[in-house]
Amino acid sequence: MPASPLHLLRVNARELLRVPGTTRPVAAELDAQTLGLDDDRIVGPISVALEAVSNLDGVVVHGTVSVPWTAPCRRCLVSVTGNVVVDVDEVYQDVVVDEDAFAIEGDQIDLTPAVREYVMIELPDGPLCRVDCAGICPVCGTDRNERQCDCDTSVRDDRWAALDDLKLDE
Repeated sequence: MPASPLHLLRVNARELLRVPGTTRPVAAELDAQTLGLDDDRIVGPISVALEAVSNLDGVVVHGTVSVPWTAPCRRCLVSVTGNVVVDVDEVYQDVVVDEDAFAIEGDQIDLTPAVREYVMIELPDGPLCRVDCAGICPVCGTDRNERQCDCDTSVRDDRWAALDDLKLDE
């Protein structure tokens, strides 16, 4: 039975901690399902390029995670694609002294939960195809980026309708 690709995201902490300053590269290309992510926005392999460096009281992991994505524009629904590059900077300690550090459990550091969290936090929820996207007309459905329409899209609040009938005579 072949080893799981997730073993690529495990670091032997004991080996690193023997000599402070020891580094270990952590590089992998994983699909979303392997990381336990079921997200249609992810459209290719997730690239992990990290480095684990031991110091006197733990292991510092830094580097990047890159995720190709696609999603509909939140205003006009045109497909938007991109690549999120996330900076990773985590600390793992035997005895957690730093409040932002994670505990080293056993002899291994499993980076899978951290990578999964970084991916989910950084994927765009409502991207725009462009900053000045005009969106879709709510009346006729015309893509206002392609052509203008003459629909009345003013917002009317019926609670104030009685005041519309009161016009000042000029």
